[in-house]
Amino acid sequence: MSAHAFSEAELLPLSALQHLLFCERQCALIHVEQAWSENRLTAEGRILHERVHEQDSEKRGDVRIARGLRLRSLRLGLIGQADVVEFHKQPDGTSIPFPVEYKRGKPKPDRCDEVQLCAQALCLEEMLGAQIPDGALFYGQPRRRQSVTFTPELRACVEENSRRLHALIEAGKTPPAIYEKKCRSCSLFDQCRPLQSGPSSSVRDYIRKQVFS
Repeated sequence: MSAHAFSEAELLPLSALQHLLFCERQCALIHVEQAWSENRLTAEGRILHERVHEQDSEKRGDVRIARGLRLRSLRLGLIGQADVVEFHKQPDGTSIPFPVEYKRGKPKPDRCDEVQLCAQALCLEEMLGAQIPDGALFYGQPRRRQSVTFTPELRACVEENSRRLHALIEAGKTPPAIYEKKCRSCSLFDQCRPLQSGPSSSVRDYIRKQVFS
């Protein structure tokens, strides 16, 4: 990204990166139009995060565990909260942060969760002056961690989508609806109305998608 540093007032939620990668229209509905509705999936995710954040920080051997740690990056223009950050003590006495993000479901076919986790790592690097090589995603199904290496490619993806996010919010325009199978799981389905508006609005298009997709 450029050397431009965002002000506190310009910071956008880390979670908006995941919204952007899932659907630009959903991201704009939430962060431009301030629309929100909760369904079973979002409620389960919210409760999971609340339970993680409610637990006290602790120390296990050479690992210090912080929960609900506040994050920000003035370079990326992002602000948010980490579910868990483990600080792994090294032989030289320093500690390497290891972010862990909790997800209610199972691993997704896209990289939205990895991008969100890497964004947390970039915030931590900026805040602590540290180098963070990797972290982990903990999925409720099948209840185990999935390691994530913060490669140059993944870091570049975070930076690119941070730029896209700010451009979308600054433009203040909600993209048109495009119906896809994933729309049915979106809590904003009724507000978005992807079957009534946009390029996929006709019944013929809808039936074709159901039969041939």
